[in-house]
Amino acid sequence: MALSFDPQELPVQSVDDHLPAVIAVELQAEAMRRRFGRPPVWSPEIAVERQFTGRKPTHASVLVPLVERDEGLAVLLTQRTDHLTDHPGQVSFPGGRAEPEDADAVATALREAQEEIGLSPDQVDVIGQLPTYTTGTGFIVTPVVGLVLPDFSIRIDPFEVAEVFEVPLSFLMNPANHRWHAIEVNGSKREFLSMPWMGVDAAGQARRYFVWGATAAMLRNLYRFLAA
Repeated sequence: MALSFDPQELPVQSVDDHLPAVIAVELQAEAMRRRFGRPPVWSPEIAVERQFTGRKPTHASVLVPLVERDEGLAVLLTQRTDHLTDHPGQVSFPGGRAEPEDADAVATALREAQEEIGLSPDQVDVIGQLPTYTTGTGFIVTPVVGLVLPDFSIRIDPFEVAEVFEVPLSFLMNPANHRWHAIEVNGSKREFLSMPWMGVDAAGQARRYFVWGATAAMLRNLYRFLAA
């Protein structure tokens, strides 16, 4: 669904630099395994977006791939192509709607990641899930978190994915990089988070990747989970 506004042009209402960052030792692969193995008592901060479609609710899954780099874990993200019906041109996790042949939410996330970016399921060590997140377009999304060794291979589906890039988990788990925006849409106030990342594209050129909306909200829930 195309947006009636450009989220990158909206002013920043506030920045959550008063909240503590998740410390580095808690962002290591083994620490993440332990946290998902013995989760704390917590609740997601953002679970349901304001609905702006009459679509029947549809179950979906995304993979939150944490790549084990020497400098620390990095989150693998995609830039969706501009012609897609749902969330065109936006930064997202690899994922999509559940199909009848999928055994569960994990199977959906792994299948979609393989179809979209060629990430083989045997290259992903699934360590847990986050609570579902319901998007404004009617998708009930289960985020599936998995560790990925750095020797993985990528094969992009050019119809769905324009680009694949990585953002350090430490950047995303620091609320000083979490910015709040607000806009009125059809008489209702809509608030959302953004986490812009200055990275480098495949051509080696500096580029600003605008992580926002559902993707940023699920990352915020991951922050709350790790900070609990």
